[in-house]
Amino acid sequence: MPLNPAARTAIGPMLLSAIEALEPRHRRLIDDDLAAAFLPPGARTLAKMARAGWLRRALIAASERSGPGLWAGIACRKRYIDDKVSDPASETDAVVILGSGLDTRPYRIARYSDLPVFEVDQHASIDRKRTTVERALGAVPASVHLIGLDLEREPLMNVLHTNGFRDNGRTLYIAEGLTQYLSPAAVHDLFEQLRQATTGSRLVFTYVRADFLDGTDRYDSDAVYRRFVPRLWKSGFSPEQLEEVLRGHGWRLIEQAGPSYYRDIYIRPTDRPLRASPIEWTALAVRGD
Repeated sequence: MPLNPAARTAIGPMLLSAIEALEPRHRRLIDDDLAAAFLPPGARTLAKMARAGWLRRALIAASERSGPGLWAGIACRKRYIDDKVSDPASETDAVVILGSGLDTRPYRIARYSDLPVFEVDQHASIDRKRTTVERALGAVPASVHLIGLDLEREPLMNVLHTNGFRDNGRTLYIAEGLTQYLSPAAVHDLFEQLRQATTGSRLVFTYVRADFLDGTDRYDSDAVYRRFVPRLWKSGFSPEQLEEVLRGHGWRLIEQAGPSYYRDIYIRPTDRPLRASPIEWTALAVRGD
């Protein structure tokens, strides 16, 4: 089964992660040493070539020209989510990753823990992921469960339970780079499905601003708008209204991370002249009583 256009966008963020891993440790926005191994051959070769500092700088500059702030924004959203996965103050009994793409996070978790991780994505994407993991690592770890699911048509919780998921504790649900690719109806249905999560479960997800999608403000990102909005991005949220939306689905908003958060927490310590795009934000919520 061929990949649809949304699924093909999974390569870009992982190439970014692989290139960021080549930066000196004190300059890295994210540290993902598996990213390069999960890339297809052409992108993997490019990542190896980026060991040359001049090429790495050229690739980042090209990204900035086509989508100002996207490089730092994507790297920082990944860093933020990694921080929530490893947060020692939050008990986690299972992780569910929605729209997992080529994400290496389950396999980095499996190095140190037998924490069950459920990867959910379109059937073709899951087939690709299994092949990728077997090539890169030899086998899928026993703690990682790959689940094919069409979020536009199939109920999340039913499919999870059919595939061995038991919501007996606190689950961390992750939806990185997903919601904008779903129809508004599918986003609504997804949050209604997540209403079934156990009290105390957490949800971290990224979203594109609604005012960017409807063209009200393109945030100096016309090229990004032309590339994604007409044919790929369908749903967005307003940062000011997100709390109310989540409350309506039984979740309580804890915090949001946007460009100023990324600047202060992640970018400034690297002393790199980068800024994060304002068009995509990350939210953290907890399942209420």
